Amino acid sequence: MTGESNTPVRTTARSFDIIETLHELDGACLTDISAHLDLPDSTVHNHLRTLVQRGYVVRNDNTYRVSLRFLEIGEYARSRRKICEVAKSEIDELAAETDESASLLVEEDGQGVYVYDAQADTSIPLDTYPGKHVSLHATALGKAILAYLPDSRVEEILDQRGLPAQTAKTITDREVLARELETIRETGYAVDSEERVRGVRCVAVAIKNENGQVIGAISVSGPSSRIDADPDERLLEELRRAKNIIELKLAHA
Repeated sequence: MTGESNTPVRTTARSFDIIETLHELDGACLTDISAHLDLPDSTVHNHLRTLVQRGYVVRNDNTYRVSLRFLEIGEYARSRRKICEVAKSEIDELAAETDESASLLVEEDGQGVYVYDAQADTSIPLDTYPGKHVSLHATALGKAILAYLPDSRVEEILDQRGLPAQTAKTITDREVLARELETIRETGYAVDSEERVRGVRCVAVAIKNENGQVIGAISVSGPSSRIDADPDERLLEELRRAKNIIELKLAHA
C-alpha cells in the first residue's frame, strides 16, 4: 500500500470506506469496490485481505460482504443503553395498539439512530431498521430530542450536521426550527409531515431519565393518509402511556 503505511489514520479510514461501500452496494467484487472508491485494486485487495482475516468481511467466490461480526458489536453497543431494554415491550404494544410502525431513536454524535422498531400487521414497510442513522431535524423523533437538549448542544449539532433537505418539506432554516422546537415543548409532542420520507407522517414524544434529561424518543409512523398533521387524541394517549411506563421503568431499573 504505497504511501499508506506511514499514515495509519488514513489506512484506517480506507478500511472503513471499504466496509461502508460493501454496505452501500450490498456486497461487491474487488474491481467494483475499487471503481466506487477510485482506488487501485492492489490497495483495496490488501485492505480486504486484512478485513477477511479479522472476520469483519466474508468472501463468497469473488464477492465480498460485511460479516455478522458487526451484529455482535452492534448488539453490545445497544445493550449499554438502558432505554433499549426497558422500551422494547412498550414499542411492541404501541405498534399493536395503533396498527402502525413504532420506533425508538437515540441521539449519538449529532445524529439520530434507530435502536428498536416494531411493525403492526397492517403497517407499511419503512426503512426504520435498528442502526439506521438519520438527521435529527428531519424527523419527529429527532425534533422531540432536540426540543429538550440544552441550547448549546443544539447549536453544536446544527453547526456539525447542518440542516440538509431530505424532502421539499424538510425544515432547513434555523429560526424556523427554533420555533418548531418551542411548539414541541408547549404541546409535548413532535410531528414530521413528510419531512424525511414523502407520504409518511410521524408523531413522537421525548423520553427522559430520572434526572429529567432527554435520552431518546418514541414514535408512531404511517402513511400521511392515515395519520393527521394534527394527531388525534387516541394516538397521543398511546404515546403518552408508553412514555410514562418507559420512564417509570428507567427510574426503577
